[in-house]
Amino acid sequence: MESPHGAAVGAEDLGLEGPRGRVFRDVTFRAEPGELVAIEGPSGSGRTCLLLALTGRMRTTEGHAEVDGLRLPKQAAAVRRIAALGPVPMVSELDPAFTVAEHLGERALLQGRYGASLRTLLRPRAERRAAAEARVDEALEAAGLDLATLPKSGRTSVRDLERLEALRLSVALALIGRPRLLAVDDTDLKLSDTERDQAWALLRSVADAGTTVLAVCSDAPENTQVVSTAPAAVETAGEPAAEETATQEPTTEQETADAIAEAGRA
Repeated sequence: MESPHGAAVGAEDLGLEGPRGRVFRDVTFRAEPGELVAIEGPSGSGRTCLLLALTGRMRTTEGHAEVDGLRLPKQAAAVRRIAALGPVPMVSELDPAFTVAEHLGERALLQGRYGASLRTLLRPRAERRAAAEARVDEALEAAGLDLATLPKSGRTSVRDLERLEALRLSVALALIGRPRLLAVDDTDLKLSDTERDQAWALLRSVADAGTTVLAVCSDAPENTQVVSTAPAAVETAGEPAAEETATQEPTTEQETADAIAEAGRA
């Protein structure tokens, strides 16, 4: 799939503190365009919130970040225009009642109405329809999702998809808009070892095609830049390193869910 050049992403001392305490803190990294970055950490460590912050969908309280030279959180709206979300619980989930074709058709329609240039909108309807179909086909190919292999082809309901198939569909939907930055949550959740390898191969192929990819996971693969949200460890003289609980307690899953729900309402 032909893709625009990816966006560089960087953060310096980035942190988020909510009403119930710190969600994540001291995140510093730099990713070049077209790089695959794994956001790694235990559940409840703020991984999803960091993902949303780096795509302009959640306001941080400490430090700063930049995407393609756009400073966050000040230029969050501009970042959202070049970034796309794959699967993120409570933010960009698939509708289990929809079929695969319905999801693809809806996303293509929205892209045609709100993501197209004025010049594109002035083209004949048949030409616009053909262009939309071509975008969908390119996105499906890039995501490695062959509709012919599904139980009912495009008429297959999302609830009948395997976990890896659903991931591929979510990625395909995101790629229809040809983003410069793709963000994927729970990359390795409920996958077998073989499926996990296939999921990472998919995201690496997207990055190799030019799109920068941020992917949340529990265990990052080798040869991948890792950004950790795990609580920092501290050492004292004569004592082994221990988790820094005095200044940062792990965020509970409910606290993370509350923050995500708030981002969804923004």
